[in-house]
Amino acid sequence: MKILVVDDEELIRNVIKEYLNNDGYECIEAKDGMEAIDIVKFNNDIELIIMDVMMPKLDGFSACREIKKIKDIPIIVLSARSEEFDKLTGFDLGIDDYLTKPFSPKELIARIKAIMKRKNGETDIFKYEDLTIDYKAHSVKIDDVELKLTPKEYDLLVYFVKNKNIALSREQLLSNIWGYDFYGDDRTIDTHIKMLRNNLGKYRDLIKTVRSLGYKFEV
Repeated sequence: MKILVVDDEELIRNVIKEYLNNDGYECIEAKDGMEAIDIVKFNNDIELIIMDVMMPKLDGFSACREIKKIKDIPIIVLSARSEEFDKLTGFDLGIDDYLTKPFSPKELIARIKAIMKRKNGETDIFKYEDLTIDYKAHSVKIDDVELKLTPKEYDLLVYFVKNKNIALSREQLLSNIWGYDFYGDDRTIDTHIKMLRNNLGKYRDLIKTVRSLGYKFEV
């Protein structure tokens, strides 16, 4: 999935890009609204835009208005201002979400996934044989019996399912589940994987060990 990040601050673009790349997204950058419009005109495979409001040459709201004329692409607006007027202006233009700076990059990733899930018409339930994950209820059941997972075990399982059949390194898992500011090591991942497998019982083997890399949820 290709995402266009539009912000005149290089540092912010780099932070967003790092998180997007780490989560498997491809990232294109633009430093102002005019550049963003030009990129959209010649890139038909951009699936989502992250747009700052206050930028030189052309502000984010004006860029959103022009981009919507070209293609109906989901847009998340970033702004240092939290005034209700700004939010209403954005939603009137057809944006999909609004985040106030400073923001959590992990929250931004969650917003992206929620938007794409709505766009693709995905269900709030994952089911494999007798294993059921209800994302809204934050519950996991096997044979209609709810598992008693810790918050981190649940986050791990959901991340595996969202990235099923993809080999994930221990570094990826640490970054996405514990965050970049966590100072643990590989043993933290291995310990939680062991506990999660035990809780999954007859489905423990869905979590495969990938030699010299990490793990993969395979169905």
